[in-house]
Amino acid sequence: MVNMKSILSQMPVSQCSSFFDFIHHTRPELTPAVRWGNGGHASVSMDEMQRNVLSQLSHGTTVLAVKYEKGVVIVGDRRAIEGYQVASRRMEKVFKTDNHSAIAIAGAAGPCLEMAKLFGIELEHYEKLDGVPLSCEGKANRLGQMVKANLPMVIQGLVVIPLFVGFDVKQQQGRIFKYDVTGGKYEETEYHAVGSGGKDARVTIKERFRKNLSQPEVISLALQALLSAAEEDVGTGGPDLFRGIYPTIKIVDAQGVRDVEDADVASQCDQLARTRSERES
Repeated sequence: MVNMKSILSQMPVSQCSSFFDFIHHTRPELTPAVRWGNGGHASVSMDEMQRNVLSQLSHGTTVLAVKYEKGVVIVGDRRAIEGYQVASRRMEKVFKTDNHSAIAIAGAAGPCLEMAKLFGIELEHYEKLDGVPLSCEGKANRLGQMVKANLPMVIQGLVVIPLFVGFDVKQQQGRIFKYDVTGGKYEETEYHAVGSGGKDARVTIKERFRKNLSQPEVISLALQALLSAAEEDVGTGGPDLFRGIYPTIKIVDAQGVRDVEDADVASQCDQLARTRSERES
């Protein structure tokens, strides 16, 4: 596998500030659209692609983000599915992309992971060449361009849907951006969820959300939404108490991007389970 950071270190400073554009023009075989698509070979039919690739492809499921008074909480379940089977119970779907932003991915697992890593390098490359980080809006626009470049894979069934969050240092607030498969970018002012359980998660958040929630309240709400999605959607994984596997939670605020420890997530999941059990008994 080609080390993209080694390519980045060898690039002349005169190159454009977009690492993704550089790769797209000089080494297109490294872009997700070529690596996971048919490489532009017309001889590969859609039916053959679906038989040989799509039926064996792992998919990440539900991710969500909720704003609170000082930033954003972004959450992802850990399950990846392969058809009707569980492909992985420990998949990471939430990634730090720079000091004040994070991305969560849902869709075809391989292309999703590559896009998340490439986006992080894209932001690092821009900052090294220009000497300043991109604005929150600029980061969201760059990700939209990468999603748009993925459109040929979408036509083949390899859908990648990211959810981007950042702390805007100018506006001093957290921001949430969602995307459609064509690269269209839309800002959500309060919350959003994508993936197979996204609709169920959004319904739960809508019922309980209110403005200016504290960070602990938002974390609890996000976990409730993920648990609701796991109950309704077979592709979404809830907390696995037996294996000690819990959802990934990252906080994005003025202090940067940081993880919520598994022990804290486990404690909250246990409390939510007891509360739900008492309510239903």
